[in-house]
Amino acid sequence: MADTIEIRWHGRGGQGAKTAALLVADAAIATGKLAQAFPEYGPERMGAPVKAFNRISGQEIRVHCAVEHPSIVLVLDETLVDSVNVLEGLPENGTIIINTEKKPEEYRQKLNFPGNIFTVDASGIALKNIGLNKPNTPMLGALVKATGILDYEKMLADTAHKLQKKFKNKPEVIEGNVKAIKDAYEEVSK
Repeated sequence: MADTIEIRWHGRGGQGAKTAALLVADAAIATGKLAQAFPEYGPERMGAPVKAFNRISGQEIRVHCAVEHPSIVLVLDETLVDSVNVLEGLPENGTIIINTEKKPEEYRQKLNFPGNIFTVDASGIALKNIGLNKPNTPMLGALVKATGILDYEKMLADTAHKLQKKFKNKPEVIEGNVKAIKDAYEEVSK
């Protein structure tokens, strides 16, 4: 599985970590790759810490367990940095993307992490474009910009298509989410 990219999402129940992982997998599959997406949670309630995972590969994925050594970690709620080991299993050359108004340098010091650190105000972008603090779709834009793991235009088109199916009678939800992805893609900083 040397060419497999493993991703771990940290969020709180209701923020859309599971949905974001599913959208990443769908976009990867739409570009001809193989992918997995799955959550890890039990009876947690809204606001409780949750994890979701992705694997993306050009070959068959035969592993079916939690991602223990991700190359990419996304944090949808920056308060989790203080209560969960978001760096667990992340190699020193890995990438972490945090939903925060802070600059990456602040997290470099706080986490003492030598790898790639990106930040984006996904919550602010979501509030502006969607009207809700659902940072999951903006984090998709940040993920693609920070890592290049997916073709941006293809991911955007596939995600818009999935949103159209789910929200066919709510064009404002579709437009808001697509705009949020675009804004985060432009605003993510390293």
